[in-house]
Amino acid sequence: MPLRKKRKKVEPDEASPKSGLILVKDGVKREVSFEELALSNTLSLEALVRVLTRSGNVDPNELMEEMEKVKEERFREGAPPEGLPPTDDGIAH
Repeated sequence: MPLRKKRKKVEPDEASPKSGLILVKDGVKREVSFEELALSNTLSLEALVRVLTRSGNVDPNELMEEMEKVKEERFREGAPPEGLPPTDDGIAH
């Protein structure tokens, strides 16, 4: 049985961010970085919150309270919320 050659480890270039997504439109391929995805997500959420608060569908204070609850649930150490299996690292994700 032939042995496989070890792949040469390539150090990532810190100047070029990793692709988070590859888009293809009209045969043109474009790589989108994680930073671009995060920024796009943030801008979309901010615009959505502005529209919802301006139209009266969302109370800004209630939204802030809910965001704090979600943050506490997501970033706390300890057991996961009820109904979810425990994780290997002990952190609720």
